[in-house]
Amino acid sequence: MATQLTDSNFKETVLDSNKVALVDFWAEWCGPCKAIGPMIEELSKEYEGKAVVGKVDVDNNPETAMKYGIRNIPTILFVKNGQVVDKVVGAVPKSQLAATLNKHLS
Repeated sequence: MATQLTDSNFKETVLDSNKVALVDFWAEWCGPCKAIGPMIEELSKEYEGKAVVGKVDVDNNPETAMKYGIRNIPTILFVKNGQVVDKVVGAVPKSQLAATLNKHLS
């Protein structure tokens, strides 16, 4: 299951991790967010042990969303060594998310 990321655990779980992270910024009321939700869950299983796959509810964690300038959701950030290395905005195919993640795993 995708890790539930919060304002309080984001630094420890994502920024301080030695793994690449896929971070899905979403909200309960967002239709496209719900559409990609199952894909995020699948990716979390497929990349278990290789990458951190997590979700940030922007309504409950405004500090993290503001820090990264999240204006549209879903927004997916790819973080490596504490830095954002890629970004995808909107509902995209799972294959695109996997390809972007794979690109940063090497």
